[in-house]
Amino acid sequence: MIYLYYSDQFLNYNFGPEHPLNPIRLSLSYKLIEELGLLDEKTELLRPNPAGEEDLRLVHTLEYIEAVREEELDLAYGLGSDDTPVFPGIFDASCSMAGGSIEAAKKMLEEDCIAVNLAGGLHHAFPTQAAGFCVFNDPALAICILRTKFSRILYIDIDAHHGDGVQQIFYQDPNVLTFSIHESGNYLFPGTGFVDEAGSGVGLGYSVNVPMPMNAGDQDFLLAFEEVVPRLFEWFEPEVVVAELGTDTHYSDPLTSLNVTLRGYTTMVRRIVELTNLYAKGRLLALGGGGYNLAVVPTAWTCALTIMRGDPLPEYLPPYWVELFSNVVGYVPLSYPDLDVEPGKETQKRISAELAETLENLSRVHSKIHLELF
Repeated sequence: MIYLYYSDQFLNYNFGPEHPLNPIRLSLSYKLIEELGLLDEKTELLRPNPAGEEDLRLVHTLEYIEAVREEELDLAYGLGSDDTPVFPGIFDASCSMAGGSIEAAKKMLEEDCIAVNLAGGLHHAFPTQAAGFCVFNDPALAICILRTKFSRILYIDIDAHHGDGVQQIFYQDPNVLTFSIHESGNYLFPGTGFVDEAGSGVGLGYSVNVPMPMNAGDQDFLLAFEEVVPRLFEWFEPEVVVAELGTDTHYSDPLTSLNVTLRGYTTMVRRIVELTNLYAKGRLLALGGGGYNLAVVPTAWTCALTIMRGDPLPEYLPPYWVELFSNVVGYVPLSYPDLDVEPGKETQKRISAELAETLENLSRVHSKIHLELF
């Protein structure tokens, strides 16, 4: 069974009309899922409750929670920066976003299933600080809940931005293996996620990063993914998988410099689902994450849900939804499949050389820790 968590309360997580994180991407995604008839006997819609203080304290300090509750600018807690400005209602809205992932994780304690919170994936928040559009770190909160039942949790992050908050929170934890494939921190926020960030203490070897070259596309991402991710599954043998499925690797995303297409994105999602079925009895918690081109996000996430259902990808977008999208957004949405993107020969040569060096360094770093991994 697939459980989809959605509430119109998610739309209150709104940093303002000029901010890249437009909450309308959530309602448009939900409407597309609904219009395609994907809420049926395979996929049940659940309306989550906001996170409570007890759950938030699994990751965040009481002092930080109180700072968010006060809803005042406080840069010591990352509140009021250009990325994460304070707005009236930020505490309740943040609790709603976190609540979807928390309740999804609790559902997975009850039964083996797939649980989806497209509003989740706020992977940049730290225990005492907001960052990168993220106030409460819902992936980490969900992982903490899953740890009450499962001893090996694999976190996979295919967002264009490094999952730095989740990595830091579990950096010394050998029961949580974090993997992030993202645009290199040499070019993109948050400036972290290099191959030598491998964990520490008893968690050494349980953080794995693949920083991708600028302009990397489908063939580069899929090469790196297949080189690393199946090995992680085989070695770690996860009992449950948490996946952050950000769509901002897309070639049209305004905040990144990558060239992944919907075909490349859905191929990675399909492989995550296949490997989760093979090694973790299909237990998958899927979170939305980033994605800042409204024309891309609903289509990509709907394709991801379709893959989880085991259905063929939709051949068309429903006319009613296309009209709704166009009226609301002012332009037309992207449908699957989209364009192939081929960089020039010299650019591809540079990408391939940089990626080869990255994978070689990754193998060197982790072979020193776990000889059987690479």
